[in-house]
Amino acid sequence: MVAKGRDIISDWFRSRNWDPFPFQEETAEYYLQGKSGLLNAPTGSGKTYALFLPVLVEWLNENPNFQTKKNNGLQLIWITPLRALSKDIQKAMQAVCDELSIPWRIEFRTGDTDTKTRQRQKKSMPEVLITTPESLHLLLASKNYPKFFKNLKAFVVDEWHELLGSKRGVQAELAISRLIHLKPDLKIWAISATIGNLDQALEVLLGTSFKAKEIATVRSRVKKNLEVVSIMPEDASEMPWAGHLGIALLEKILPVINESRSTLIFTNTRAQCEIWYQRILEVAPELAGIMAMHHGSIDKEVRQWVEAELGQGNLKAVVCTSSLDLGVDFWPVETVIQIGGPKGVARFSQRAGRSGHQPGALSKIYFLPTHSLELIEAAALKHALNVGHFEARVPVHHPIDVLVQYMVTLSIGEGLDPEQIFEEVRCTYAFKDITRDEWDALLFFITTGGRSLNQYDEFSKVFKDPEGIFRIADRRKAMQHRIQIGTIVSDVMMKVKYQRGAVLGHIEEYFVSRLKEGNVFWFAGRPLEFIRLKGMTVEVRKTNRKKGIVPQYMGGRMAFSSQISELIRLKLTEYIEAKTDEPEFKCLDPLLEIQKERSIIPKADEFLIEVATTRDGFHYFFYPFEGRLIHEGMAALIGYRISKLQKASFSIAMNDYGFELLCDEALPLEEALKNDLFSVENLFDDIQKSINSTEMARRVFRDISVIAGLIFQGYPGKYKKGKHLQSSSQLIFDVFEKYDPDNLLFKQAFQEVYQNQVDEVRMRIALKRIQSQTIRVMHTKRFSPFAFPILADRLRTKMSTEELRDRIKKMSVVID
Repeated sequence: MVAKGRDIISDWFRSRNWDPFPFQEETAEYYLQGKSGLLNAPTGSGKTYALFLPVLVEWLNENPNFQTKKNNGLQLIWITPLRALSKDIQKAMQAVCDELSIPWRIEFRTGDTDTKTRQRQKKSMPEVLITTPESLHLLLASKNYPKFFKNLKAFVVDEWHELLGSKRGVQAELAISRLIHLKPDLKIWAISATIGNLDQALEVLLGTSFKAKEIATVRSRVKKNLEVVSIMPEDASEMPWAGHLGIALLEKILPVINESRSTLIFTNTRAQCEIWYQRILEVAPELAGIMAMHHGSIDKEVRQWVEAELGQGNLKAVVCTSSLDLGVDFWPVETVIQIGGPKGVARFSQRAGRSGHQPGALSKIYFLPTHSLELIEAAALKHALNVGHFEARVPVHHPIDVLVQYMVTLSIGEGLDPEQIFEEVRCTYAFKDITRDEWDALLFFITTGGRSLNQYDEFSKVFKDPEGIFRIADRRKAMQHRIQIGTIVSDVMMKVKYQRGAVLGHIEEYFVSRLKEGNVFWFAGRPLEFIRLKGMTVEVRKTNRKKGIVPQYMGGRMAFSSQISELIRLKLTEYIEAKTDEPEFKCLDPLLEIQKERSIIPKADEFLIEVATTRDGFHYFFYPFEGRLIHEGMAALIGYRISKLQKASFSIAMNDYGFELLCDEALPLEEALKNDLFSVENLFDDIQKSINSTEMARRVFRDISVIAGLIFQGYPGKYKKGKHLQSSSQLIFDVFEKYDPDNLLFKQAFQEVYQNQVDEVRMRIALKRIQSQTIRVMHTKRFSPFAFPILADRLRTKMSTEELRDRIKKMSVVID
């Protein structure tokens, strides 16, 4: 009997002239032994089959007369972080079942699934349900939901590395804790790309519900053939010293596009995506009709069309953002181009894997720097990929807003048994430290609104029935909660639509609020004239005017990883010690020679501070190479500590390499350094005083209040304005601050500021490193090449592009 299923699958492999990879066989062996675990495999290596086929084998073993066995109930839940992935996964799984005459239905259930299909699934579940964390929680909000899972054998989380460091990952943890109680023999698996903390990733997935002997880790050891090529100018002087678009090298990518069957051009922001798309068409109009654009704000139907055309090989190039980062299979894609530093090794590797998306195929990625210094990042990325030096994904700890949402979700469904669910929640990694007092406080909060909101009926959502089970009786509150299940909170999105015609996509409200009638802006690759705002719809018309604003999106800023930071310092040291012959440094050599003439290049054991004086004031440049996010907090901290010695006001600018303090008068830098300027003593208190932590927490609290259900965003098509949501959340924040400062959601807002906005842990590590380094203070008569990108960031907000270009040209010669 045991061999039956394996024989069928083995025959299927042979019919396709395939041999299973060792990691696929190893995964199947562990699965069929009843183990749970984690599969570490790169994109395009056959990872979907590695876990889907063992589930089939198990069922075939139990059902020898399988051809007539229909409506078998839900056997496998397959969690995917992106709705776009579900289509390809469904197609691959269904093809296997159809070829083997296995009567399984493979279906997806996401936010795009229509109501009719959802209702049909509730009456008769497919054998495989491909879904997202949000849609799974919606099922848990259904009456009699345990019956959906009575036949469930396996639960697989795809792209686990993408969910791991987010609140969506916590949603997956909570769902697993519930399903394990319903089905104690359930096998839980995750598929993850290589990250720096795979063991911890497994621990987060399984929590404390499994014994060591029930757990397995499988590493594919499939070496992905990866080629990284930096795009560089013939003459280094052609390379801009500052910038963030990279347009100067645009013509260099045209041969790459022409010589490849299909190319993905990755940008880091949606605004950058729009600009590159229009600029490529300007210089290569022959690509019109065979080049497309793909980002999260473009209408869903347009995105799906782009994906379909790309998969069929009908598009020569697609300019895109992270919307195409993950596992959609585009077999025709031969080449990937990355515009600007991806800020992380794992992200770069993931994007490279979009090309050659088959086992054994070559993945080729070109790196196009947006300014000179990004070539150092290119060299660092190559090094990291060669040695397998990937970032860790830090799991989310104790997100009370997600737990409150989950508690209300269960109250809508079968009701929340407080003792049972408390024990389940404590088995998750995210809430392993939750105390009984915290749990009781949350039960009190969802039933009464807590100490400060108990006078308002809308916050009393749940009641306790005579059996001690917590339930929701109010149908309106239940419906509002279902609509809002999820942890992705963005600025309110508004529909962009021709006045008489098609919908083009969605744009963030904060951008629209700046537009006046007649303004032109670029969206979906075309110039549009703003007519008016009608409800939640932005009405536009076509225009021939080419100059217009490109929307800036709130989610555009990407953080530099600590791995990249460390490797950049290493690469600079290698250059100083003449230990590198990499082409990137040969190209950079003239620029780095100027850096040495005007200042120094710091070694790994040195920390550089540059001081310059111009008519703008006194410039102090610090170079931690820790990334923009850390520099933002560190600049405020250093400014605060210096101002304790001498009152001063600063302008602050930063990029991924360093930050600038600009002041009207000279600062007591030497005295500050003697007073241990980079000390970690009293760090937490100094951070609180150097940033407006209360105001930052107030902003963060908006998302927390939406996730926890304190604020209702509105019904579909009738969403509340962002400013109304912000003012509502601020009111609640102020009430908590005044009357309930121990409220767990209120305290969470400050924790998120220090963990995410400031990243106090990483700043502490960086300061300790700086303390161990030799401080080199260089007084420069001319701005160094290291300083230019930081200056450009500050000046960009005050000048037009032409003015900025002229100003930088002058400054590259001599300081004003």
